[in-house]
Amino acid sequence: QVQPVESGGGSVQAGGSLRLTCAVYGNTYSTYCMGWFRQAPGKEREGVASIDRDGRISYADSVAGRFSISQDNAKNTLYLQMNSLKPEDTALYLCAADYSYCGLGRRFVYWGQGTQVTVSS
Repeated sequence: QVQPVESGGGSVQAGGSLRLTCAVYGNTYSTYCMGWFRQAPGKEREGVASIDRDGRISYADSVAGRFSISQDNAKNTLYLQMNSLKPEDTALYLCAADYSYCGLGRRFVYWGQGTQVTVSS
């Protein structure tokens, strides 16, 4: 079992920055991939970024060049640096983990509860 716990959300004006953190608890030694997703009210959950244990990274087109995913394996922690934020980035951001799958699909097995990001214009 793996339990991701997100933090770092908040309210920011357009053009601002936030850094989200995901602390992962449990059997982290065999975690293959971590990812960030977001879900806005009335919309489907969408993949934002993912990173596997070898450091291979994928970004959604909507955030590429503005967001950066990274991980600290020694601390079992995942980060999402979000720059040049836009009002359309407003959503609940969730961290996910999986033992075999990696990508921007919703196939991840383990999910956190999420942290809210609100961007005002």
